[in-house]
Amino acid sequence: MDRSLVLMILMAALVLLICYCPVTVRSDASDHRYKVGDYVPLYVNKVGPFHNPSETYRYFDLPFCPPGDVKDKTEALGEVLNGDRLVSAPYKLDFLVDKDPEVICRKKLTQDELAKFREAVAQDYYFQMYYDDLPVLGFLGKVDKAEKADPSEYKYFLYKHIHFDILYNKDRAIAISVHTDRSSMVDISEHKEINVDFMYSVKWKETNTSFEKRMDKFSQSSSLPNYLEIHWFSIINSCVTVLLLTGFLATILMRVLKNDFVKYTHDEETAEDQEETGWKYIHGDVFRYPKHKSLFAAAIGSGTQLFTLTVFIFLLALVGVFYPYNRGALFTALVVIYALTSGITGYTAASFYCQLEGKNWVRNLLLTGCLFCGPLFLTFCFLNSVAIVYNATAALPFGTIVVIVLIWTLVTSPLLVLGGIAGKNSKVEFQAPCRTTKYPREIPPLPWYRRALPQMAMAGFLPFSAIYIELYYIFASVWGHRIYTIYSILFIVFIILVVVTAFITVALTYFQLAAEDHEWWWRSFMCGGSTGLFIYGYCFYYYYARSNMSGFLQTSFFFGYMACICYGFFLMLGSIGFRAALLFIRHIYRSIKCE
Repeated sequence: MDRSLVLMILMAALVLLICYCPVTVRSDASDHRYKVGDYVPLYVNKVGPFHNPSETYRYFDLPFCPPGDVKDKTEALGEVLNGDRLVSAPYKLDFLVDKDPEVICRKKLTQDELAKFREAVAQDYYFQMYYDDLPVLGFLGKVDKAEKADPSEYKYFLYKHIHFDILYNKDRAIAISVHTDRSSMVDISEHKEINVDFMYSVKWKETNTSFEKRMDKFSQSSSLPNYLEIHWFSIINSCVTVLLLTGFLATILMRVLKNDFVKYTHDEETAEDQEETGWKYIHGDVFRYPKHKSLFAAAIGSGTQLFTLTVFIFLLALVGVFYPYNRGALFTALVVIYALTSGITGYTAASFYCQLEGKNWVRNLLLTGCLFCGPLFLTFCFLNSVAIVYNATAALPFGTIVVIVLIWTLVTSPLLVLGGIAGKNSKVEFQAPCRTTKYPREIPPLPWYRRALPQMAMAGFLPFSAIYIELYYIFASVWGHRIYTIYSILFIVFIILVVVTAFITVALTYFQLAAEDHEWWWRSFMCGGSTGLFIYGYCFYYYYARSNMSGFLQTSFFFGYMACICYGFFLMLGSIGFRAALLFIRHIYRSIKCE
């Protein structure tokens, strides 16, 4: 193995060990033990429309009663990327200290402050807090429509009394829930100043739940029988698809190809000058390098990195790193692992580009580095600007942007270059069983269903149908408030997706070669990645039919970031489809005698 490649792997492993180990520590694994009357940290986080998960604002952007000294909680990179902005709360919830209704502050709300609260209640705003790392969620108020057709006649009520129920086991806090006193509401419908007494109360109760299992309740919804039944139905449906497709391909490989081999062998023995037909006829063109080979090599490299990133994320999920409400762990993992796997991108792209007899490997390396990160960066710039205009917590602070730029500059780019150098020096030659002729053969006219777009539609439909049911739960978790914890089932679905993508690409590539169309390189990549286009099409269905998201900020965030995710799927599945097609083509052309 090349020394540069060894150095790259060791460097990546060392940085991963240093940077990532602190992230994997469970926040609730520390010794959260308290005595009666001890201070237990409570932080308010954010508020926002319940149906718009990306549209969140700082808690005190609304005119609540702030504490005397508002202090920001130091947060990790992933927490900031998640939109969390924790600050000290005005509520005092000391350990095992009950509180009768107590007034935090008496505040005179102006017409502008009332308008803010009224708009928040009308948009079904929720608030989020964290007490000893336990999440707390509640609503600000309610709208009384009372069967009135005219919205101007609706009544808007603000909850002014919050009651905390806290469960404890010996010297540890186990669970917390918040209740808003519906008998203690204030009418904010009229446009006039009013005085409001903001209050809270606390009640402690003992429980037998152990401290180690206090987060388990957040994943119980994923283990309900009906929920699991739907997931297993999805897997069974996907497995049936795989079995049918496998049987279909087995028929091709065992019957059609066997007949082809027999026919071509017979032709070689009886009539050497007989005109060849089918996929053997184009043996002198099938390994002709594709057009735009620099872009093609960059796409293969980027797709390989994204596949590696996905596998690492699944491994971390299966060992329990992404437990419910481990704030920001997933985002931190994505940033760190993507940075550390950039060497794989450089090595794969440069090595493959040199195999295709490319000369300008430096330009290829620059193209590889920008192929996925370029669109992602432009999308981020636009969406972050939108979030800044809205003053939403989704807008990243300048310091966080600097940290990401430093990670890109000090980790991602050096590993990309190091991987590229290792790939260039690998001296691996492209393995082609047949010699390529000097001039390409003319491709015969093809029927419409054998062209690129119809084949992409066929190639993307089967893998998409295998993951369709599971997509809803993933979307409801990423773009909603559901908690997804059945990562084992998701991993099985991912394996099925990869297998179906590889199989359908191989089948369509065989049909393409049998029709004497030798331009299979880009076709196999496009067919493999077409599932990403189907997923993006599903985004429109989910947004308009299965969700209640609205507003420019939420719409732009949903379609903007989903476009980047689907583009990543396109690159990843495209590289998988191409690799499968390449293995298949090498196998069948090794099995015949090519002159």
